Amino acid sequence: MEPINFPDLFVWYVAFLFSFTAHEAAHAFAAMRGGDPTAYLGGQVTLNPLPHIKRSPFGTVVVPLISFVLWGWMIGWASAPYDPQWAARYPRRAAWMAAAGPAANLAIFTFAYFLIKIGLSAGLLVTPDFEGLRFTGIVAAASSEWLGVAKLLSVLLALNLILFIFNLFPFPPLDGSSVITLFMSEKHAHKFTAFISQPMYSFLGIVIAWRLFGLVFYDVFWVILRSLYPQQVP
Repeated sequence: MEPINFPDLFVWYVAFLFSFTAHEAAHAFAAMRGGDPTAYLGGQVTLNPLPHIKRSPFGTVVVPLISFVLWGWMIGWASAPYDPQWAARYPRRAAWMAAAGPAANLAIFTFAYFLIKIGLSAGLLVTPDFEGLRFTGIVAAASSEWLGVAKLLSVLLALNLILFIFNLFPFPPLDGSSVITLFMSEKHAHKFTAFISQPMYSFLGIVIAWRLFGLVFYDVFWVILRSLYPQQVP
């Protein structure tokens, strides 16, 4: 096992906490606006990571740190509470609640993308070495003063692209399984929601999404790299 790179661990954990907190806070805010105050009353409508850590300490602290030590990148989870009876009664409102989480990740990804473009144009950031490219090195720093910024923007870009794509797969318990009901009639949305709420489908959904993720993510990722470096990436 390689020695722990503590600067990279710090960058990854900052990006991880911000990304997951924004995701769950967006769920909580959308639920509150849709008539379910459960997450709001639980203190989840906030970008302060502490309420989210308290609710899911294993997924927000233990698993991310272990995954970084083992693989050099972080995975984990968090959750915002909601009233399942409210969701069953108002499937479209629940669908908008589900869509809010990936939308928050898309917003962070977009922000990081344009900051990278601005940094490249200003000469503060430069093209990375694509051989052995890592998520912490999607963009490189022109000088040591900008190294931390380059790594943070790189991880924010990659991590939020991962969260956006993965969560939109239409399989339970992922957000996409609720978002897809926006394209159904309310009658069919009720039936579909009742069907996928069975516990066995959650495990099956995670397995299928994990198998499909690599087929989708890397194609999208290389499109992003080509748009950042049109002269360097074929």
